[in-house]
Amino acid sequence: MSIINWVDLENLGDERGSLISIEAEKNIPFKVKRIYYISKTKENISRGFHAHKELTQAAICVNGKCRMLLDNGEKKQEAWLDSPNKALIIGPMIWREMYDFSDDCILLVLASEYYDESDYIRNYKEFLECISQ
Repeated sequence: MSIINWVDLENLGDERGSLISIEAEKNIPFKVKRIYYISKTKENISRGFHAHKELTQAAICVNGKCRMLLDNGEKKQEAWLDSPNKALIIGPMIWREMYDFSDDCILLVLASEYYDESDYIRNYKEFLECISQ
């Protein structure tokens, strides 16, 4: 069973350029309550290192590329985010680490909930304990 879950985002562009539409509860399988993006990540810097108890996210690399490691406590898989018309869906209780950011990387993240620090698990050992319960 793969923990990598992609959603294709149709490019509706033409000879003038790309146009990719993102619609909550249509091509993104949840209501979107928060949107943020990561950019200008310094060389050799990794991000993430956490899981969410309830939150679901869609990660879209709208420019450049980065690599993401997903871990469900039993299996680890890597994915290259390198296309603006592919969204990586990351469900609850999936540990994530992001790295190998290109200089021009802009990673857009759509979240199913508003920011809530109590939803984060920031310690890997605690994450594994939660998974085993």
